[in-house]
Amino acid sequence: MFTGLVEEIGQMKGVTRQGEAMRLMIGAKRVLEGVMLGDSISVSGVCLTVTSFDRGSFSADVMPETYRKSNLHQLRVGEKVNLERAMQAGARFGGHIVQGHIDGVGRIASRETDANAVVYRIELEDAEMLKYVIPKGSITVDGISLTVVDVTGHSLSVSIIPHTLSETALQYKAAGDTVNIECDIIGKYVDHLLHYRQPEKQSGSSKLSTAFLMENGFL
Repeated sequence: MFTGLVEEIGQMKGVTRQGEAMRLMIGAKRVLEGVMLGDSISVSGVCLTVTSFDRGSFSADVMPETYRKSNLHQLRVGEKVNLERAMQAGARFGGHIVQGHIDGVGRIASRETDANAVVYRIELEDAEMLKYVIPKGSITVDGISLTVVDVTGHSLSVSIIPHTLSETALQYKAAGDTVNIECDIIGKYVDHLLHYRQPEKQSGSSKLSTAFLMENGFL
């Protein structure tokens, strides 16, 4: 689990492909402090497992499901990526609950300056994802915990403060580039529970409904 607070910008040192499987080698410093084999590191929002490492880099495998769901298949040697280690119990929770399980890819439609901030409008490839996106709610863009400004049609916008922009690889992206999107997990769980139907072989039916949630203060 992650918080969406990027620790450093890493650089792709090696990319090996075999069909829809990949092996990445990523140059890093801070996220390697205390690293162990099997640790989880978020790479531009995607939770990957450390399979090997040295003093200046680590390697991780990308399976076909991740290849298809994220934009990692577009990575090239030299590109910058956002890195974050898994959160520690007892540490400050500055972002929001981020799993590193990408819901889909978005494409930057525009990048505009608004006083001291930069506003990105992002069009989602899968419009169904928008049911989990609400204005002033949380969303993860390339592993960065951000607040949604608004939702319009098939797109959403986020506003980035100077510090966040300077500390993440988002500073290198412009209109036309893709980003990994992870919607707020709370919304996904609520949606699943509201629409869940028990298999026919199980007796009984769920008492969970929209009315029940409203009556008990959840909605």
